[in-house]
Amino acid sequence: MITFPEGFLWGAATASYQIEGAATEDGRVPSIWDTFSHTPGKVRDGHTGDVACDHYHRYAEDVAIMADLGLKAYRFSVAWPRYGTPGFDFYDRLVDALLAAGIAPVATLYHWDLPQSLQDEGGWTNRDTALRFADYATGVYERLGDRVATWTTLNEPWVSAFVGYGSGRHAPGVRDAASAFTAAHHLMLAHGLAVSALRAAGAASISITLNLTPMLGDPEPVRLMDGLANRIFLDPLLRGAYPDDVLAHLRRFTDVNLDDLPAINQPIDVLGVNYYAPRHVRADPGAPGDAEYPGSEGIAIVPPEGPVTEMGWGVHPECLESLLVRLSREYPGTPLMITENGAAYDDKVDQDGRVRDADRVAFLDGHVRAAHAAIAQGADLRGYFVWSLLDNFEWAHGYHKRFGLVRVDYDTQRRIPKDSAHWYRELIAANGL
Repeated sequence: MITFPEGFLWGAATASYQIEGAATEDGRVPSIWDTFSHTPGKVRDGHTGDVACDHYHRYAEDVAIMADLGLKAYRFSVAWPRYGTPGFDFYDRLVDALLAAGIAPVATLYHWDLPQSLQDEGGWTNRDTALRFADYATGVYERLGDRVATWTTLNEPWVSAFVGYGSGRHAPGVRDAASAFTAAHHLMLAHGLAVSALRAAGAASISITLNLTPMLGDPEPVRLMDGLANRIFLDPLLRGAYPDDVLAHLRRFTDVNLDDLPAINQPIDVLGVNYYAPRHVRADPGAPGDAEYPGSEGIAIVPPEGPVTEMGWGVHPECLESLLVRLSREYPGTPLMITENGAAYDDKVDQDGRVRDADRVAFLDGHVRAAHAAIAQGADLRGYFVWSLLDNFEWAHGYHKRFGLVRVDYDTQRRIPKDSAHWYRELIAANGL
């Protein structure tokens, strides 16, 4: 049996646009994802987050499920489009319900649902958005800071910048390399300004969550792609400077204000790590490159070998172990938290009303063991959050990909805890495997 350190934080995660629904209720204003999902051809089968899992109305049922699983914490995101409206009261109700159930609320301030009004002014390509975000962070803290101890500024700024503004595969659907790099810089500035604002307001624990992607393959492509996926955020945030090679690459497309780096490089209490799969890359002079990695011409992303999830992502728990060890060695003194890890599989309800998702159980088991192995090698890992508590709106895939521990029937909104949920309950109760 493997046992985790005392006080290790076991949780599950969700995001506002993916589960809440109530898209037009109680004053909520449109977000870039409302606009994007309602644009024909952007989301599979025209799905939108208008209703999603109806968590806005069903949160009490969902908190009861969390309590039954024994979750120690719940990572949710606050919808910026609800801020300043009567609908923001929802978060008071949610936080109070969590605390009553003995579950620690972990709040993420931004999980991709930028108000459309800010996008109309340039979105993350507009430096003013970073300033507006710091004001928003302060306002949310004033409402919830007496009950929420842990605050995450941004979720996966790489996706916001390079998938939203580079390939356009996500909202706001912009395809421009210069805009992607500019957005990435302004997102980091937004983080730094929000950290300063939250500290001044009295926040106890502040973090940012990065989706970090180990690159495997030929050395030169690996270095370039690691710079574009990982070091472009890690180094400014934790070291106060862009890596020389990344900065030189960025300047092929645009320039950024390096005077912002001191504001970006604010001390954080924990680094959130979202891990799903590595990428395999190789040199290929004829490869056109990938718009999500601007300037990657001559590099091919190789399909994974071995088992894959429903997303087509390779299953490599050993890469989570090596990633955590790398972070602890290259950025020492930064506590780590796995803020998302999970897998989509095409699980079904059987004739007994049960969801037997053995593939997901095996995936989670392997990655939990990898996390424990990293701790044994000195990684200061404080917790693990499964993505996701619920099946939900999976962005451009609509409702076709199911990551949840709990199955959601989108026609009836019935919740069915899967076998993986029962497995996770036992893991939490034992604090180990």
